Amino acid sequence: MATGIKDKVAIIGMGCTRFGERWDMGPEELLVEALTECLEDAGVDPGDIEAGWIATCFDEQAMGKSALGASMTVRLPYIPFTRVENFCASGTESFRGAVYAVASGAYDMCLAMGVEKLKDAGYGGLPNLGSNMGSLNWLWMPNITAPGAFAQLATAYAAKYKVKADDLKRAIAHVSVKSHANGAKNPKAHLRKAVTMDQVMASPIIAYPLGLFDCCGVSDGAACAIVTTVEKAKELGIENPVTVKAVQLAVSNAEEMSFNDWDGSFFPTTSLASTRAYNEAGITDPREEISMMEVHDCFSITEMVTYEDLHISPRGEAWKETLEGFFDADGQIPAQIDGGLKCFGHPIGASGLRMLYEMYLQLLGRAGERQLDNPRYGLTHNLGGMPFMSVCSIAIVGRRDS
Repeated sequence: MATGIKDKVAIIGMGCTRFGERWDMGPEELLVEALTECLEDAGVDPGDIEAGWIATCFDEQAMGKSALGASMTVRLPYIPFTRVENFCASGTESFRGAVYAVASGAYDMCLAMGVEKLKDAGYGGLPNLGSNMGSLNWLWMPNITAPGAFAQLATAYAAKYKVKADDLKRAIAHVSVKSHANGAKNPKAHLRKAVTMDQVMASPIIAYPLGLFDCCGVSDGAACAIVTTVEKAKELGIENPVTVKAVQLAVSNAEEMSFNDWDGSFFPTTSLASTRAYNEAGITDPREEISMMEVHDCFSITEMVTYEDLHISPRGEAWKETLEGFFDADGQIPAQIDGGLKCFGHPIGASGLRMLYEMYLQLLGRAGERQLDNPRYGLTHNLGGMPFMSVCSIAIVGRRDS
């Protein structure tokens, strides 16, 4: 009978580039920057790595459709490399491949990497989703935009729970204010300026009720992780390593847009993936046991709704708890303590691993002025696609003795 992967795999090294407009670097240089930090952190010989996974979404012109570009960049000794892509969940998909390979006993040490170079391609983010997502949108959903789709999530949520327009607008504005306050403390974030409620509320509307500050930006970046068995970590002198408690993935089967049961106010994939992840990790009360979260805040409303889909906030209450500061840096469960997608942007292949990087630093007490007090479990959440057809990945990490 399957038992899951709880505490079977340790993270012994991580690296992350500075995210931003990295005009001076291609994806290869970004990978090297992240991997250099990762190898120094792990303190292992590159030759000890037995297999690698690389996540990219759009970057086929620069890196190629196969994993060959990544393998030639990092120059490990003829090891197997696999390229993965799963929309915005691509970075966590890379991590999942490496973790499962170690947990299975196939390898002792594996590498997960993610990179995306969007700025050079002229990717605009907000208005250009259809043309940049290839045949999926260009052929049969040519008129959709990401802000438009997620704005409908906001209005559906407000209608279902009878949230007044001004209350909803203030709640999602608070999400942005909170994240920018956190990102201002992070030297690797793209956007490092705090914003006020007045600024967010007065910003130009992109797709009502989402304003400019409610939408994440476009950036370049890379991140990576080295994972191994707990036994191997101890051999390397790491007595209490950060371990993987759960990794779960839920992919839409089109039920959301095929039937009338789904009302557009939540993400079924997140609700299912998080439930599975809690079961795998042995977490019975996530509201009390989860210490911190990095969730997929492509838009501020997405983050707010995700609080409920993760079974943290009761249904219909996330907007109130947001305004009360429950998810602020000094709240009960800080969310986006590193600044999130709002401050890092979203180089798609790298985002999931970038989220794990912050959880890793926090658990090791190495997050500088962002450091939280004694975090126990950290959760990361990626959401790819659209509200009506999404891919969700969840990872939960913690110290070995949690």
